[in-house]
Amino acid sequence: MRLVFAGTPAAAVPTLRRLAASHDIAAVVTRPDAPLGRRRVLTPSPVAQAAAELGLPVIRAARLDETATAEISALQVDLGVIVAYGGLVREPLLSTPTAGWINLHFSLLPAWRGAAPVQRALIEGDRVLGASVFQLVPELDAGDVFAMREIDVPATATAGEALATLASEGADLAADVVTAIADGSARAVPQQGDPTFAAKLTLADGLIDWDQPLEVVFARFRGVTPEPGAHTSVGGQPLKILEAAPAPDAESLAPGRLRGTKSALHVGTATGPLAVTRVQPAGKGAMNAVDWWRGLRGGDDLVAGS
Repeated sequence: MRLVFAGTPAAAVPTLRRLAASHDIAAVVTRPDAPLGRRRVLTPSPVAQAAAELGLPVIRAARLDETATAEISALQVDLGVIVAYGGLVREPLLSTPTAGWINLHFSLLPAWRGAAPVQRALIEGDRVLGASVFQLVPELDAGDVFAMREIDVPATATAGEALATLASEGADLAADVVTAIADGSARAVPQQGDPTFAAKLTLADGLIDWDQPLEVVFARFRGVTPEPGAHTSVGGQPLKILEAAPAPDAESLAPGRLRGTKSALHVGTATGPLAVTRVQPAGKGAMNAVDWWRGLRGGDDLVAGS
């Protein structure tokens, strides 16, 4: 088929590569280059970089406005495929491709419609993750579903790790649907059940409440790692938590109480300690959590969240 592909982050790259191997990609639509790093260097999106490697034309658009719609309409494509582009497809663009648009979404719809399905699912403690390919409609992530697949993700995986797995396996799911649309065998069915919604995460979502049970604290850590990042404060100074895991068999600590061991910094929760192994203090690089704790004055008396 002749396709237009829209996507921006690394999670969209596997699908782009998979489709480019079997179909004619007329153009790749992605968000404009963004300033990254301390020096704020303008950097192409992961999808733009992959498109350049594949020799595909790129349309950079912050939103799919009249200009972008005109560019895409001129391509005369059979189908649009979108994966985490970061913007809405509205009419008349929605109806521009002959077969409309399909979307690879990283949840088992209608669960977690919206911008952050993997992150919200992990924060809420969902034990089953997956991906869905559906027909794009004006209502948010509400179209009929062509295919859905539960995908095994380790119980300790962070959102970044889970998304990488979902992106890889979801690429095959999306490619299968495109093939089925091409040969006329594709069938989509309405979503079943009550929807839940996955709003975009903010920095506030990463704040750890040490008075919560260990299971809840670890679920939030997983869901906000690597972005926007799990964080707390110690001695009035912000601290980002980069690596952590439950330590239910370790000595009990009061919520927020810190205690260093040879291998980890334990932080108390309502039901058991969290072992923190890597942190990033404000204005500094990532470092070993125990080394950071040993460098504090009065470390034994400090409490996370203070």
